[in-house]
Amino acid sequence: MRLAMTAASLGVLSALAGCASDPPTVFTPGRDSGTPAVVDAGTPPGDRGVIPIPIRDAGPSSNCSEAAQLVYVLSDRNDLYSFRPNLRQFTRIGALRCPTAASPNSMAIDRDAVAWVNYVESGLGDSAGSIYRVNTTDASCTAAAPVRMPAGWFRLGMGFSTVSADNTAETLFVAATGDPLGGGSPGLGSIDPSRGLLHVIGSFSGAFRGQSAELTGTGDGRLYGFFTTTPVQVAQLDKATGAIIESTPIPGVETPQAWAFSFWGGDFYLYTAPSALGGRTTNVTRYRPSDGSIDTAYMTNIGFRIVGAGVSTCAPIAPPP
Repeated sequence: MRLAMTAASLGVLSALAGCASDPPTVFTPGRDSGTPAVVDAGTPPGDRGVIPIPIRDAGPSSNCSEAAQLVYVLSDRNDLYSFRPNLRQFTRIGALRCPTAASPNSMAIDRDAVAWVNYVESGLGDSAGSIYRVNTTDASCTAAAPVRMPAGWFRLGMGFSTVSADNTAETLFVAATGDPLGGGSPGLGSIDPSRGLLHVIGSFSGAFRGQSAELTGTGDGRLYGFFTTTPVQVAQLDKATGAIIESTPIPGVETPQAWAFSFWGGDFYLYTAPSALGGRTTNVTRYRPSDGSIDTAYMTNIGFRIVGAGVSTCAPIAPPP
């Protein structure tokens, strides 16, 4: 997701974020990156810096493919990547060619490894809610039903969550970004992607009321928000009301201009970047609730700016062996 910015910044970033020509087959990160390899999905295995290993022991993984157990990220240049956090490895799948001049903003992945991508218009008043279905095998794109956004809803954070650990039926939850003209986020909602209907659930509670959040869900029925407060925070959400169940400050992480969020293997991954005018690309921070550790150097300046991340509810809920 990209936060609301000044009109001047939006004009510059709009030019940067349109469909771009394909990057080289093998991408070499900056020298300070923690990335051991960024490879192209079409690169012969012998040419890849790291040979991917199978991912097993997902959450409720009935009929889940390996593809549905990966994290996926989307760059501001419309490039789709898969991400294996245990290898610190991004694999470029391809450029999205969705039939729109709008810019990518957020992404969620369902249990069939289909990406649902929110695109937004540049400017200060966008509330179109355009969503496209993207094939995570080849990045091909088709339009989904347009989302009818209620008044006050401005752009979306997105994430699927199952009903419970025993019920794999899932819901696409969304969070509204605060209106750049001064209005706060209306809070949490859900979408029926087949019909484009948005159901308003409720405001975030306490100090989080009106704050912007990106979402990620789990295969055992939980839903979390990455809030761009200062410091940023990770909070578990009540899916029925939008209330905050518990929250954790994540010190050392910038309040970002481009940001995304995912859960994988028991850990949270926060993708953050400053304004595109600053020159630095995305940092990846790992927050591990099991021991409270925050690794802000997990991956740094990876070489592209992430504006969307998604992981299906098939993904591991505990670290793989």
